[in-house]
Amino acid sequence: MRVVIESVRPEVDCGRYPVKRVIGEEVRVEADVFADGHDAVVCELLWRYSGEKSWSKIRMEFLGNDRWSAAFRVEKLGRCEYTVRGWVDPLATWERDLEKRKAAGQDIAVDLQIGAALKAKPNPDPNGISFYERTLEVVVDPERGRFSSWYEMFPRSAGTLREVIGVLPYVEEMGFDVLYLPPVHPIGTTARKGKNNQVAPQPGEVGSPWAIGGPEGGHKALHPDLGSFEDFDLLVRKASERNIRIALDIAFQCSPDHPYVRRHPEWFRRRPDGTVQYAENPPKKYQDIYPFDFETEKRSELFEELKSVFEFWIGHGVTMFRVDNPHTKPFAFWEWVIKELKDKNPEVIFLSEAFTRPRVMHKLAKLGFTQSYTYFTWRNSKLELREYFTELAQHPSREYFRPNAWPNTPDILHEYLQTGGRPAFIVRLVLAGTLAASYGIYGPAYELMEREPREPGSEEYLNSEKYELKRWDRARADSLSPLVSRLNRIRRENVALQSDWSLRFHATDNEQLLAYSKKQGENFILVVVNLDPHHVHSGWVEVAIEEFGIAPDETYQAHDLLGGGRYHWTGRRNYVELNPHTLPAHVFRVLRRSHSERDFDYFA
Repeated sequence: MRVVIESVRPEVDCGRYPVKRVIGEEVRVEADVFADGHDAVVCELLWRYSGEKSWSKIRMEFLGNDRWSAAFRVEKLGRCEYTVRGWVDPLATWERDLEKRKAAGQDIAVDLQIGAALKAKPNPDPNGISFYERTLEVVVDPERGRFSSWYEMFPRSAGTLREVIGVLPYVEEMGFDVLYLPPVHPIGTTARKGKNNQVAPQPGEVGSPWAIGGPEGGHKALHPDLGSFEDFDLLVRKASERNIRIALDIAFQCSPDHPYVRRHPEWFRRRPDGTVQYAENPPKKYQDIYPFDFETEKRSELFEELKSVFEFWIGHGVTMFRVDNPHTKPFAFWEWVIKELKDKNPEVIFLSEAFTRPRVMHKLAKLGFTQSYTYFTWRNSKLELREYFTELAQHPSREYFRPNAWPNTPDILHEYLQTGGRPAFIVRLVLAGTLAASYGIYGPAYELMEREPREPGSEEYLNSEKYELKRWDRARADSLSPLVSRLNRIRRENVALQSDWSLRFHATDNEQLLAYSKKQGENFILVVVNLDPHHVHSGWVEVAIEEFGIAPDETYQAHDLLGGGRYHWTGRRNYVELNPHTLPAHVFRVLRRSHSERDFDYFA
């Protein structure tokens, strides 16, 4: 074959893993396509959904320097495959050269005869078509795979599952579309942890929900104090009526009292003294948890059983899962189980909770996890935030790694929140909700600004809800819930904030002011944040207005959707001042004058 096809993008690890899109998104494909000699080349992009035999196709556009481009839109959940083909086109070569000869004033009589003969021939010749050496895949997820707002709460602190139903209006009012529940299963009593992770619990202490399993059952059972499966199914239905999805925590580990320990002792690793090895992450010890031994000779049976845990909860209407510590389980298991589940249930979404090394986090994303926790919690300076989120938004890994930013979790209370007071919580909320299309908070600890660590230097909460029941006053006057509601409304009403790829940072002359923008179509959002929760900061923000069709001398308006102010700006450089004790951030929608100069019209 004369045509060469190389450097096809997007492509992950030479096609070993699929790229990701959500339903309705575009897959833009580029490739280097060329041939020997001077003949004209034609190439096509081919795509089809899983199970289809025939290909849809579209001619690719020449970009220059042998680079070609075309796009298709994914309209079905599941998997879609695509590739590129090309051929030398004698007719296109003749047409191109004929125009050159006519322009040079040459005699074209013979050339017209040649052209007539070429038009009579089939085009292209099937024997002369080159195909790219690989067929590539894209996994198509629901929209929440790209854009979602997560709210985590411990159901046992609300009381029962029916009482969680009573919290749904609160979650809806704050604008969250995912309610994530930590494990809802029975909790073991052997080696149960007490308040603040004490090894010796007091009578009546409830233990950690992650110590899963007891006489009442294991991963397919509900804690009896929470209610029945009838109650759980009702919760899922009532949440769905409010456009909220219930996400469950899947933690593949067991308490010593889990039925698996008795029925399948071969699934657990034993120490030389015959005892089962409990979980450790030195110096931390988890005496109340037994990890599975994934190297057991009975691994196929173990794999199937763990898959059935997902299937059980999918059967109860759950389509979103936050997976606890997936990096401590085999990569081969995740690749197998996620594909098995999504082939039958393409609507299912998996969030990877893996705060570990970058390559491990990225491997899990390649293997099928829909979204991934990030290092956002530990990126607090201007330089750290710029570098990290530029990587997430612009690096080729964005084709498979979708970030989900959390300013806090039940395990993580960062020093910035411990010491920064109310302004720090607002800063991190705005950053999470505008830098990332998907974000979440652990509440009500977040909106009620819980910030006391267990001890100096610790990121653990004092009197952590992981080990005890908490009674929260959600109606507290100083709650951040009205601000959370406003931010989530801004996210819903502005499509620019519903994806990550358009993120661009803008220069400021103050190291405590972080400025960045997102744009989708004509919806242009500019965010400026004061990263110092203690002091007022001001400075000049430089915005590349020409990228948004604004002339250098044109007056435009920056409408602060968060604080309500409206500012008339002109040119690239404009002044901002942010007092953290009032509101430490602007979330501007940039508006411009209409051509008739009547008034200010919205971009969106």
